[in-house]
Amino acid sequence: MDSKVIIVTGASRGIGLAVTKCLLASSHKVVLISRSVQQLEELKQHYPSQVAYLAADMTVADTAWRATELAILTFGRIDGVVVNHGVLSPMTRIENASVEEWKKLYDANFFSALALVKETIRHLRTSKGRIIFVSSGAATSAYTAWGAYGSSKAALTSLAQHVAVEEPDITVVAISPGRVDTDMQKELREKGTEMSKKDYDSFKSAFEEGRLVKPEQSGGVIAKLSVNAKPELSGKYFKWDAAELADYRQ
Repeated sequence: MDSKVIIVTGASRGIGLAVTKCLLASSHKVVLISRSVQQLEELKQHYPSQVAYLAADMTVADTAWRATELAILTFGRIDGVVVNHGVLSPMTRIENASVEEWKKLYDANFFSALALVKETIRHLRTSKGRIIFVSSGAATSAYTAWGAYGSSKAALTSLAQHVAVEEPDITVVAISPGRVDTDMQKELREKGTEMSKKDYDSFKSAFEEGRLVKPEQSGGVIAKLSVNAKPELSGKYFKWDAAELADYRQ
């Protein structure tokens, strides 16, 4: 397989790091974006010719442009984008919500993703590339105190559909990675006090009983989709273990 150039956001830990390691192991080149620099620098040291990185906050106005320029200046092209960054908090009931906090979450989970798509789209047209949005089961299901996060992921999933309609040469897929054993799940267990007891207990027991998805499992699927997602998948939302994605779990 020819080496591809993939931008990965939220690349320093969890799903993003798993996606990155899968791509590097398959000899692809990556442009990594994260606020944390240490893990990115370690990857650069181990894979000097395959890694470029930008330590930046995706909500800062010029980050999307800087990441796109870094990819083009370093590797000359962009073949895929994995939009993986995002935040969970605030976790509050809507009656207790702060509109300003919701706006900050939407900046992180939606508007910064929109900015990256807007910057990279012309390059992805040229390469007939892929955009993979890391969505959530919360995009299609409601949980008490998840209004901000769930609605932002629903917006992200809708964005995937609209990009697919407007850009027939780009394959765009939204993926729910499942309940993954990451820092976000830890945050949920620590801060999900306004969730319903039934929902909170289901997340807590999944962790205690070892039933959480490993980042490498859904991350591996996302990595493979970013390289060679089939055009017939474009505009669709899938759970990572859906039957339609069996080929990407090999």
